[in-house]
Amino acid sequence: MRAEALSLGLELLGCARGAIADALGVAADPGTIDSPAMTERGASFVTLMQDSRLRGCIGTLEAHRSLAADVRANAVAAALRDPRFAPMRAGELRDTVIEVSVLGPAQSVAPRDEAELLAMLRPHEDGLILAWRGRRATFLPQVWGTLPSPVDFLRELKLKAGLAADFWAADMRVATYRVDKWSERDAALARAR
Repeated sequence: MRAEALSLGLELLGCARGAIADALGVAADPGTIDSPAMTERGASFVTLMQDSRLRGCIGTLEAHRSLAADVRANAVAAALRDPRFAPMRAGELRDTVIEVSVLGPAQSVAPRDEAELLAMLRPHEDGLILAWRGRRATFLPQVWGTLPSPVDFLRELKLKAGLAADFWAADMRVATYRVDKWSERDAALARAR
């Protein structure tokens, strides 16, 4: 990992952990904002893991505020407002591994049918957004780790959007994106080298 990318990642992770700690009333280092990227508009997802299991994940698909503000807001939302989980308690923070993903721009694609979309997907590289008549869902590229088959990846994303697994409509909007991601686990390993 390049030094400047590692530095940005450490800032993002510190920003996320500091925001969660503040929201939970736990003393923590508030982190620094030295990188110019932190003040530019950015879209992020913050994922929380405990014992290698998802504990929360909230994010933003479009950049509309500074990256630092986006990470802070999404970190607190992942800890306290992910509807799949009870709000995090202060004692859980020390056992939580944080991952921050910064989204690149979404690229609209217009496949003729599901088979063409499946052929377009780049496993382990593409995040995917599906939208249809007020329903929208996304999977980060990291989800390929648990759903490595494009067929399964797409099927589960449709279900997440509240659509049938075999659903397809000509007016469904589809976009792909890539992310840069940093995990506290990976950052600790990089610093140890």
